Amino acid sequence: MAGKVFFSVSMSLDGFIAPESSEDLMGRQWMELQQWIFPQRFFRENLKLGKGGKEGRDNDIVRETFERTGASVMGKRMFDAGEQMWPEEAPFHTPVFVVTHEKRDPWERPGGTTFHFVNDGIETALDQAREAAGDRDVRIAGGGATILEYVNAGLIDEFSIALSPVLFGSGIRLFEGVDAGRMALEPVRAEPTQQVTHLTYAVRER
Repeated sequence: MAGKVFFSVSMSLDGFIAPESSEDLMGRQWMELQQWIFPQRFFRENLKLGKGGKEGRDNDIVRETFERTGASVMGKRMFDAGEQMWPEEAPFHTPVFVVTHEKRDPWERPGGTTFHFVNDGIETALDQAREAAGDRDVRIAGGGATILEYVNAGLIDEFSIALSPVLFGSGIRLFEGVDAGRMALEPVRAEPTQQVTHLTYAVRER
């Protein structure tokens, strides 16, 4: 049986998931938004940042998200930013399908990550990701515009938000331009920790 299609992001209290400019990624606001995840033991081990780190429910959720993912899909903007920031052994360790207009051969990285470039739409990228994932789930990794395309196309089964106690004021809103009339949400889980509140929703057609 095919797995779910989901996304999982950190979001500020005022609804933003990233700064407007990719040049501001890794800037102060973005680092504050993501500060809950950096100390987690699984995150540190996955990025080979050294031994040690926090254990607990936040760490469990990071690990569970990684383990359920059999393939990822992302947009070109996210790939371009990540190509500059990811270590040589990219942190996905699965096939990644990049939605782009560019024609490019697959890019294989150490550790099991291979980027495949798909230039004929989001549904083709998802079909390829589903096939690669087998019975595991497909994660729509981002960025915000790509997530929104999948949401508005009715292709998301579930999503999780780590609601972080940070205010952005401006940037990329997660649901800016969402077709709210076609989707309904069913709460699955609300789980506060000391750092963030983890919210999970199933997506249904309205």
